[in-house]
Amino acid sequence: MLKRTPLYNTHVSLGARIVDFAGWEMPVQYKGVIEEHNAVRSSCGLFDVSHMGEIEISGPKALDAVRLLMTNDIERVVDGQCQYTLLCYPDGGVVDDCIVYRYNRDRFLFCVNASNTDKVFDWMQKQVSGLALVENLSSELGQIAIQGPSAPDILRPIIDIDPDDVEHFHFVLAELNGHIEALVSRTGYTGEDGFEIYLPSDDTVEVWNSLMEAGKGFGIQPIGLGARDTLRLEMGYPLYGHELSEKLTPIEAGLGKYVKFGDREFLGQKPLKQQKEAGVSKALVGFRMKDPGIPRADYEIFKDGKKTGWVTSGTSSPSLKTGIGMGYVEPELKEPGTEIEIMIRNRAAKAEVIKPPFYKRA
Repeated sequence: MLKRTPLYNTHVSLGARIVDFAGWEMPVQYKGVIEEHNAVRSSCGLFDVSHMGEIEISGPKALDAVRLLMTNDIERVVDGQCQYTLLCYPDGGVVDDCIVYRYNRDRFLFCVNASNTDKVFDWMQKQVSGLALVENLSSELGQIAIQGPSAPDILRPIIDIDPDDVEHFHFVLAELNGHIEALVSRTGYTGEDGFEIYLPSDDTVEVWNSLMEAGKGFGIQPIGLGARDTLRLEMGYPLYGHELSEKLTPIEAGLGKYVKFGDREFLGQKPLKQQKEAGVSKALVGFRMKDPGIPRADYEIFKDGKKTGWVTSGTSSPSLKTGIGMGYVEPELKEPGTEIEIMIRNRAAKAEVIKPPFYKRA
């Protein structure tokens, strides 16, 4: 049976088209992907991301547990700061990519992908349950993302702090509507300014409605999964199951800057260090179409008539009005400006390797 977020009935009332996403009934679009995408780029959009998983690690040795699990180093951030990281198996394959929130050295919250929540929770328990308490809080929390240049102004009337006081990739514990306690972080998956709000499930609908009301004068729109994907792809952000998987490593995906070796041990450390030193057999690149056509996941990539890789994600970019995508190719083809061909319906369409992000805010 498919799961529903606290906002399911709200989406239906707004005329959303509902689809099965990672076992959840989620809105893929309301008015249309392009209109919703452009609303986020120009003003503001509201996303239901309550399907995402939240896992807390706490206790006197929580910091040791978290440092063992993460490729990034949580010691590099302070209390009240967030950090992007990968979680890896011993062979370097990716369990998941996530954002971790550091309350203090004894308490951390991981936001993980919806499709991986149960897997990550079980994996964490097996790895560090002897060091710290691992709790799956996903069923207790709702999550709303408000994204776009107008996000701070829309959030301001309903929160007890000035949104501008929250720095990028930092978070605060705040009060919404005068009575709802929430974690509010200046993070997002769109490339625009914005906030992600973690709050009790029972309060999610009230806060969603308050934000929609506060945003009326700014042209706020509810945003579905379709525009969420085009927005993240224009930024070159990876999506688990596409750019990342159990069979792909952070080094192959070009995410080496989120793998901090130093003087500590973490899961997957040895093979990742070997890859960094010896090189990889494939590399993730961004590309922009030169010929007409829209690239899609799993399309083959060729160079001079020889297959060299595959597309992991692709779309027609609403901002750039052309086809863009990401894919794995042989490492010698990763330099920007390299011409490759994407096989689109048995036709070799020319594309150029581009270093993401494809879209840059003015």
